[in-house]
Amino acid sequence: MKSHLKIKRIYADYSSSDGYWVLVDRLWPRGISKEKARLDEWNKDIAPSQETRKHFNHEDDKWEWFQKTYLKELKSNTTFVLEFLDRIKNKKQVTLLYGAKNPDHNQTVVLREFLERKMDKLQ
Repeated sequence: MKSHLKIKRIYADYSSSDGYWVLVDRLWPRGISKEKARLDEWNKDIAPSQETRKHFNHEDDKWEWFQKTYLKELKSNTTFVLEFLDRIKNKKQVTLLYGAKNPDHNQTVVLREFLERKMDKLQ
């Protein structure tokens, strides 16, 4: 199944091809007004915990640790994950938004892969 989940930095411009915009950060991104964000949803419940986020601190050498820790959090957070999947299952396109500077080492990379596996199992 082709994924309908894509990743984008919240500071990038909105495009109509982005579909449903979801911020998956616990903190509101600096310098972005609520109007400019154009969010359909701000989902803090499936974002990494405060402790995990602070320990990772977007340091590349902690990436492997972050992936494992965040995956554990997602697996133990099944109610929020299933509720989110239920909300997005019929959307043509969903864009998971992040505020971090690194496009390869942020929570949306882990989350998208996790959600794609979950969606495949639910099919």
